[in-house]
Order: sequence, then C-alpha cells, then structure tokens
Amino acid sequence: MQLNPQQSAAVQHVDSPLLVLAGAGSGKTGVITQKIAYLIRERDMNPRNIFAVTFTNKAANEMRTRLSRILGRDLSKPLHVSTFHTLGLRLLREDGAAVGLRAGMTIMDGTDCNVAIKQLRAEDNRTSLFNDDQLRWTISAWKNDQITPAQALSIAEDDLQLEAAEIYRRYDRLLRAYNAVDFDDLLLLPTQLLQEPVLLEKWQNRVRHLLVDEYQDTNGVQYELVKQLVGQFGGLTAVGDDDQSVYSWRGAKPENLGRLQTDFPNLRLIKLEQNYRSTLRILRSANKLISNNPHLFVKKLWSDLGLGVKMRVMPCRSADDEADWVSSEIHAHHFNQRGGWAQYTVLYRSNFQARTFERALREKSIPYKISGGSSFFDKPEVKDVISYLRLLVNPTDDTAYLRVVNTPRREIGASTLEKLGNYASHRNCSMLQASGELGLAEAMQARSFAKVQKFHQWVQETTELAGRSKPTTFLAQMLEDIQYQAWLYETEDTPKAAEKRWANVVELLNWVNRILEREPDADIDRVVSRLTLMDILDGDEDAEYDAVNLMTLHASKGLEFPYVFMVGTEEELLPHRNSLSDEAIEEERRLAYVGVTRAQRELTFTYAKYRKRQGEKMHCEYSRFLSELPEEDLEWLGEKANAETNEKSGRAALAGLRAMLSGDDQ
Repeated sequence: MQLNPQQSAAVQHVDSPLLVLAGAGSGKTGVITQKIAYLIRERDMNPRNIFAVTFTNKAANEMRTRLSRILGRDLSKPLHVSTFHTLGLRLLREDGAAVGLRAGMTIMDGTDCNVAIKQLRAEDNRTSLFNDDQLRWTISAWKNDQITPAQALSIAEDDLQLEAAEIYRRYDRLLRAYNAVDFDDLLLLPTQLLQEPVLLEKWQNRVRHLLVDEYQDTNGVQYELVKQLVGQFGGLTAVGDDDQSVYSWRGAKPENLGRLQTDFPNLRLIKLEQNYRSTLRILRSANKLISNNPHLFVKKLWSDLGLGVKMRVMPCRSADDEADWVSSEIHAHHFNQRGGWAQYTVLYRSNFQARTFERALREKSIPYKISGGSSFFDKPEVKDVISYLRLLVNPTDDTAYLRVVNTPRREIGASTLEKLGNYASHRNCSMLQASGELGLAEAMQARSFAKVQKFHQWVQETTELAGRSKPTTFLAQMLEDIQYQAWLYETEDTPKAAEKRWANVVELLNWVNRILEREPDADIDRVVSRLTLMDILDGDEDAEYDAVNLMTLHASKGLEFPYVFMVGTEEELLPHRNSLSDEAIEEERRLAYVGVTRAQRELTFTYAKYRKRQGEKMHCEYSRFLSELPEEDLEWLGEKANAETNEKSGRAALAGLRAMLSGDDQ
C-alpha cells in the first residue's frame, strides 16, 4: 500500500496517544494494518503485545486477512485482532474470578435475557408500564454507563425508574446464580476486574499498543475499558470519524473522540482527508451536507478521481413506481455497461422499504440479496427447537437448559432457577445434573422441586429416544410431547402469527431432512453440529455471488459500490419521523452522509410523492437533506422519466434477445 504523507505520519507516530480522524474512503483500515506491521518490523514490538479492536467480526476478519498478507502467518498469528466483546470475553475467561465468575460461564443472548426478565416480572404479579424490551434496553443503558444495580436504585426518581432498578437488581443476581453473563457484561465486568491494581498492571503490561477502529461508535463502558488498558504506557491509536457516528440508539457517543483530548493531554491529531473512493461531485455534496452539523473537528474530503457525473434526483408517484423505476434503471444500465449485478446497491432508511424493491427486481428477473436482515436461526421458535437438541446432546449446556426449561411454560419460575443455579454452583455441576439430585430438595419448596425433577426425567427419557430413533422421527415426537405448536397458538396474539412461527419450525425440520439426504447415517449429534454450522454461515453477508445489494443505510457503513440508489429520501423517512429533534436530526444527517459517501461513480436519489402509511395514502415532501446538497451537482429528472426509462429498459431487453438469437445462428 502506497501511503500518502498523512497516512505515513499516522503509521509512524508511536511516542504518544494518537487520534486519526479518518474521513470516508480515506484508507483507514490500511493505515491500521500498516501501523501494526511498522510496530513489529521497525519498533521490534512483540506481536503478542499488540491488540486491535473493532466492532464487527467481519471487520476483524478483514483486518486479520490483510495482516496475514503483509506479515506472513508466523508474525500475524500471535496478534490479538477482535471485537470489543471478544476482548472482554478474553479478560473474563482469564480473570473472571475477580468478579465472581467460575469456569464454564454461560453467555446469554438477547432472547435468553428477555426470557429471564419475563420470568422475573411474572413473579411480581403487578401491572407495569414497561414492556420486556424496554426493560432490557434500560438495563443495557445502565450497564453501558457503568451504573450498578445499587446505584440505579439510589438514583431512581419515580416509581417507573424504581421498578426498572429493582428488576435490574434481581436480574443481575439471577445471572450470577446461573454463572452467566449477557453481552453488556462482556464489557462492564472487565472494567470492574481491572479496578484490582494487580490485574490492571498485568493487562497494561500485556497491552503495549491498542489500536481501536470506528472510535466514534464507542459507548461509555468501551471508552473506560480502552482508558484502563492503555494506562501508563499511552500506546493508543484511535481511528474514527465523528461524521459517521450513527449508533446513538445503541449507546454510541461520538463525543468520546473529544474526551481523548482531555484524558490524554499529549494526544496527537492527524486528519485523513484524501478520499480514494468517490468522484469530486459526490464528495463536494457530502461535505456541504455534513457542514450543517456542528463539529468538534473540521475536515474536508477531497479526491483526484475527477469531477464525475451529476447526481440524479427522481421524483416518483408512489413507492411501487419508485421501485419499478429503480429496477428498470438497473436493468438498462446493467445491459449497457455489461458489468456485474453486484455493482448496484439500493440503500434505504428502514427495512420495510425492501419489500417493494424485492417485488420489482423479481419481476425483471434481476438477482438480489438483502444484507443486514435477521438470520433464520435468530427466530425465537428456531432457537427453541435447536436449544432442545443442544441440551439432549450436551447435558452440560446451561444456556440451552435455561432457554427450554420453561418453554413451553412448566411453572418453573425465576426464583426456582436462581436456587437451582446456586445449588449447581455449590455442587460444581451443570444445572441439568443438579436438577436430578435429591439434595436439591433442601434448597427449594417441594412443589418447585417436583417440577424441576419432572423436567429432568423428561430429558433423560427423550435422550434415550433420540439414541434409538431417526432424527426426523424423534424430532416430530419431541415436538408433539411438549405440545409446542399448541403453545404457539396459545401465546401469540393472532392465529396468523402463530401459523407463521410454526411454519419456521416446519422449515427447520426440512433443513434436517436435507441434512439426512446428504448424510443418511447421521445421528442427532451430527445433525446438531450441522445446524450449528448453518447458523454461523446463514448470516454471512460476504457470500460471493453476483446480485444487486439491498440494505439499510446503517448496514452500508464501511462498504462502497460503483452505482448507488438512495431511495425514500423523504421527510419522515430520511430523516425518520421519530428523529425530528435537533440532536436526532444531526444523526439522521450523518446517516445520509454515510449513504452519499458509499457511492464511487454514480449516485441517484429517489422519493415518492405519495406513500401508504398504516393503510392510508399520504402526501410526501422530499427530504430536507436534498435541499442541503449543492444545486450545481444535481440533475432533477422530469415527470416523464418513468415512461422513458421503461421504454429504454424494453429496448435493452429486446436488443439482448436479438444478440442471443444472432449468436445461436452462428
């Protein structure tokens, strides 16, 4: 990688903490990887003492791949390149005893946490103004701000906050009894264990240089963790861009970039403003758009890739017309350019907008893929069934036990499970094993003990059945035994919703059938392994196939595409109707800025004049952000563009057919 002067300065600066203010497309990942190579080759730093942290597994994997190419396997393998949560998990696995954790701790995902909170609330027998998701996000926000349950109780100002704080206290106690952590604990608990002077010194000696990507996305607890690890040696390279901070809804604090100047008085600031991605028109528009936000650090992107074509703005009559016009444009442009479908990307503010584009692309036989959607294996009913299977093949899987022990409901409450968890901890065994021991009777009421033992007996009998039956036969029998389908219909608000969830269970059974078609002799253990592997691969957004990309603006962050369509650029969509306060508008503008800076060659904006909302046809105004772009760089298309483009698409398709026929004649 050929470095420009600013990039070289960032790579070679090691004498004090460094903030690299890296604009979109300025080569920040290359700077991070080149700096790691510089630290090893030129400064003789041990690779084991270099830690690089980012926010997604995808970004971490990309960084590892680049480092392997630059350094070779021997030097790159000892490096610690991971997400924040993986780094936190590393600390807890090594020194978790300092915060009360034992070996073999369980990591609970969001659904598991919701189940635990729901059980705690069920025991209250009182009406609440919170729903389960609100409680979980409130607790998450407290943890991100490093507020303990005791502190939450002490600062509660009304009955609502007091209720949430009390649930937080009981939820935290429940996790400790389970020897479990949630995702927020993977950040909070490491900061707590590092308050031990001996452990703080140990980890500061180990982390001699910490490189943090996307620093503007750090929350309060991540900032504290970085500050603790950097400590006395000051080996920090923070790379970020306050103009691309779009995650305040999950706790991100772009002001953390400014806090670095206070906490590290000798901080060096280097700006990367040369963009290697986009044309000058696109960057000029991005600069003008984001200039409407207040700035702690001012930067201005520039490029030597040429002026480029004007950005188009297309008004459409409706959402359906918008999708038809965009798909026709992609179809015609693809035929004329003879390039791949993957060069085209449709960006939208909200996931619901994808449906009309899927329909329009399918009608024209254009391949597409949706990025940023939820995985099939993330659906609660699919996780339920797989958790049952996991428990049957691994009786020590406490996470699976906690998910299924009360699904469907067996009247085994949170307090009972807390007592079971404490007993299992004392006996140093799994919760399933503990549930079958007679000594458990002394730890809980007879009625609760009977229910726990009944479930234990059922697991034992079902495990035996699994060992002597075909997986498909066994699965059907198991679902019948627990009356899972009936439970879905009892608990869902509508029969249609229950039917949809049951269809996902049926689809999972079809997955199992397909596995058995390929491996007729596979037992239930092998099936579970295959399903787990599918779970990991199902959400892989890097699948290499040629298709138009459909994704939210949030999901597009960090990516780039030759031809971008930003759709739904309307008031109450972008900016979103729930984000009309001054501070929220600033983040919506940053989100629009992210969308604009994804485009390499051509950028098209579209909006609908009318759009259905809650079944009613509503008039729409185009987004204020379009008015903030330089007029000289925009081309507003006329009303007849729909008909012209459809005609152009038809001619392109006809020409393609003729070309195919002439090819056959030869």
